[in-house]
Amino acid sequence: VQLQASGGGLVQAGGSLRLSCAASGGTFTFRQYGMAWFRQAPGKEREFVSAIRGGDSNTRYADAVKGRFTISRDNALNTVYLQMNNLKPEDTAVYYCAARGGWSVQYYRQSQYDYWGQGTLVTVSS
Repeated sequence: VQLQASGGGLVQAGGSLRLSCAASGGTFTFRQYGMAWFRQAPGKEREFVSAIRGGDSNTRYADAVKGRFTISRDNALNTVYLQMNNLKPEDTAVYYCAARGGWSVQYYRQSQYDYWGQGTLVTVSS
């Protein structure tokens, strides 16, 4: 499975961006995969942002982004999205998408994901 993230860029505080992550390769069935977004700010460890389950598209969010970010998926396009609104300077980071077959109750742990995209940089200016 290959993941291609896109949509990052420079935005002012209070602005919005939408990230996309397109999955491809092999004979995998995208709708059966749990998908997630993580981010890594300069000098910090990578952290969980949001996750979405296959099947029922149940979602999870980190407290820092709850109410501002929305994760969604289009199984027909093998793509997961992260709509980011009311962006803050502290949201500045490289954003990574990740995938795993099925779902894990520890969806917030990097170790639970088998496939990773290359990352897309989001910079929020104050």
